Amino acid sequence: MEIRQISEDYSVTGQIEPADVTQIAAAGFKSVICNRPDGEQADQPKQDAVRAAVESAGLTFRYIPVISGQISADNVAEQAKALQELPLPILAYCRSGGRCTNLFLAVQKIV
Repeated sequence: MEIRQISEDYSVTGQIEPADVTQIAAAGFKSVICNRPDGEQADQPKQDAVRAAVESAGLTFRYIPVISGQISADNVAEQAKALQELPLPILAYCRSGGRCTNLFLAVQKIV
C-alpha cells in the first residue's frame, strides 16, 4: 500500500484490503473514505468488508462511490461534507488514488 499525502490531514492510496486496516490505524488515520464503487473489478473487496474492518479498528468510514472519469457535482459536495465531518486525518482510497486526489482538488475550488 502506497500512501500519498495530499494535505496535512488528507492522504490517498489505491485499493485497500481489510487486512490493511491495522497498518492504516497504526499510521494514525482516524477516518477512511472509499471513493471506489463496488464491482469495478471482480477481485476487489466490497466496501462493506472494508467498512467492517475500519469500524472494528475504531476508525470512521464513509462510502462515496465515484465512477472513474465521471466526478459529479454531487460527488464533490459529498466529499466536501465528509472532509468537514470526519475525524482527521483521513485516508481516501479508490483504484489508484487518482479519483480521491481529483475530488480533493475539486473540493478546494468550492470552499
